[in-house]
Amino acid sequence: MIKGRKRHIVVDTTGYPIVVVVHAANIYDGHAAEQVLNVLFSIVNTVKKIWADGAYKGKEFIKWAKEKFNCVIEVVKKKKGQGFHVIPWRWIVERTFAWLNRYRRLSKDYERKPTSSKSHVYVASIRLMLRRIFKERAKKFAESIALLPPAATAAA
Repeated sequence: MIKGRKRHIVVDTTGYPIVVVVHAANIYDGHAAEQVLNVLFSIVNTVKKIWADGAYKGKEFIKWAKEKFNCVIEVVKKKKGQGFHVIPWRWIVERTFAWLNRYRRLSKDYERKPTSSKSHVYVASIRLMLRRIFKERAKKFAESIALLPPAATAAA
């Protein structure tokens, strides 16, 4: 028996999770992919193209997704050769996993239930989004204060 969990995430183009599915590590990624898409399309039905990892490359799965959801799945392949290569579209998900692993509760598998682990992924994502919003608002606020004349700044 394999211990541990696997996290499947579907992210938008900025890297924020839309769907999170957590399951036991002994389930093959290709089998869990159907569950991931069922959850995704129960939430959002406007997705037309999904860039996926090599684990989702089965012809039957790609055909199933096209027939059931009218969605094209494009498998993003790794470049051959040694060393690190940034792979377009795939790095967005990898970057999201890196962001999530900074969250202490997700750095290791502390949770007993997959639902708890899934919830912590969503909490970490909310934290990331709020930090980004706060940084953007703080920057705009600082720029607006800098545009005020010196007398108005002193009065404020």
